[in-house]
Amino acid sequence: MKEYAYYPGCSLEHTAEPYDRSVREIFRALDINLKEIDDWNCCGATMYMSTKKTVGYAISARNLALAQKMGLDICAPCSSCYTILRKTNRQLAWDPKEQAKINEALAAGGLTYDGSINVRHPLDILVNDVGLDTIKAKVKHPLTGIKIAPYYGCQIVRPYGYFDDVDDPVTMDQLIGALGGEATYFPGKVRCCGGMLMLTDESVAMKLCLNLLQAAVDNDADMIATACPLCQINLEAYQNRINSKFGQKIHIPIVCFTQVVGIALGLSPASMGLDKLLIRPDKLMKTREVAPV
Repeated sequence: MKEYAYYPGCSLEHTAEPYDRSVREIFRALDINLKEIDDWNCCGATMYMSTKKTVGYAISARNLALAQKMGLDICAPCSSCYTILRKTNRQLAWDPKEQAKINEALAAGGLTYDGSINVRHPLDILVNDVGLDTIKAKVKHPLTGIKIAPYYGCQIVRPYGYFDDVDDPVTMDQLIGALGGEATYFPGKVRCCGGMLMLTDESVAMKLCLNLLQAAVDNDADMIATACPLCQINLEAYQNRINSKFGQKIHIPIVCFTQVVGIALGLSPASMGLDKLLIRPDKLMKTREVAPV
């Protein structure tokens, strides 16, 4: 059985709890063990880095050091957490002096880190470790006739594209196909939703979200599947306000890609947290009404 040190991050414990639930459930269904890192802490996101980089790296590196003690690579579903943890790994590899400072800070807590832990995203693990053929063989409720816009967001394949192309990633498209669905053409697949700008410059973020929503509608998508909890909440929770501001009538479900996987594997809508969504993904729910294969 494959095993990873699981780093849920702050958002998956609260606003993105359905994402957390769906990751855990589909990995269990695919015989992958996620062992949550004991006493993990916030990755720091961009705020810590903007205040003082060494402090930000040290805070992030503590999670890497804890995973190293477990002897396991990290699975990090949150796009920001995934990016920051990988960024910390790169910084330690590039700058020995910085690594020494960070390890001095870690030593105060009885930890050390040598840069040996790899940080993986669930999408990468599903496609490249589990494999599309294995997943396809386990599908019980094919997503036949469902058109899904694959939204990677601006972080998980950038800046270096560790597991996919930085400009035109295809792993989620391939995964949707293996589940029996159709990945629609989606020119906004790596564009930014505005992120935290929704709290600081709402008008800019809402325009960015409108562009993504409109691109999905224009390409006949039944829903958008995202790999980022912040993208999910921006596109879903602000959809009515975006419609009001720009005179639109867009009504499209925004799901986590892991929820789509879970439904196709035969897991219940409740276990995938679909009941927590603000916009019900009716077509996805209806696959449950079709006799399983």
